[in-house]
Parts: sequence; C-alpha cells; structure tokens
Amino acid sequence: MTTSITRETHFNACHRMHNPLWSDKKNKLVYGICNSPNYHGHNFRLIVKLTGKINPETGYIMDLKKLAEVLEEHVVKKFDHKNLNLDCPEFEHKLASTENFCIVIYEILRPLIPNHLKLGVTLYETDRNAAEVTE
Repeated sequence: MTTSITRETHFNACHRMHNPLWSDKKNKLVYGICNSPNYHGHNFRLIVKLTGKINPETGYIMDLKKLAEVLEEHVVKKFDHKNLNLDCPEFEHKLASTENFCIVIYEILRPLIPNHLKLGVTLYETDRNAAEVTE
C-alpha cells in the first residue's frame, strides 16, 4: 500500500507573458493583460505531494519538517518577490508560464527528494488557475 503526504507553501512573484518571436500585436492578442510590459504578479500557492510506502521505523513517508525546509531553501528563497522574466535564469530561454514554472520547480525538487518517492507538484497562480506535474 502507498500513502501520500502534501506540504503547502506560498510566495509572490511577477512575470510577463511575451513570446519574443511574435509581434507585439500577436502577443497582446494571445496573452491579453498578461502581456503588460510592466509585468503582473501572483500570490503563488505551491503544493508538493510525495507518494510512497510508510517507513515502519518512523511512521513517515518523509519528515514533513525536512520537506518544508527543502521548499523554503530551494523554492521560496529562490523565487519569492522576484520577477521571473528578469531575475531567474530558468526563464531566460523559456516563457514564464505557470506550466513552465511548475516544471522548473519539479526539476529543482526531484534531485532533493528520495528516489523511491513519487513527486507531484501543483502550482496555483490564482485560486482558479493551476498547473500540475506528476510522475
């Protein structure tokens, strides 16, 4: 039997949806207000889900305190109050969409999570819009 645990954290960041290969007109048509040259921000909500077998010695899948520390050190400190387009090299050649951001966070976390655990990442940019990466 497998069990899942989740940890939620929050941070703020801004971005601009703009494809440099397109005209300004096409960018405005496709991205609307998300294409503002002055950027726009989100109060991101990140939920990380780990799935695996419970360790009979600890009763844990993973110590949630350790998971919280990993998220704080490697995600929150890295992205909180940042402009994703300007401050984060992860988006130098990649659109700063929530979908791509979710993949970036997954790629940061995967090497930090024990291999025997499945990792899922859900990133909400608003209460109604989210992206998810799962194994």
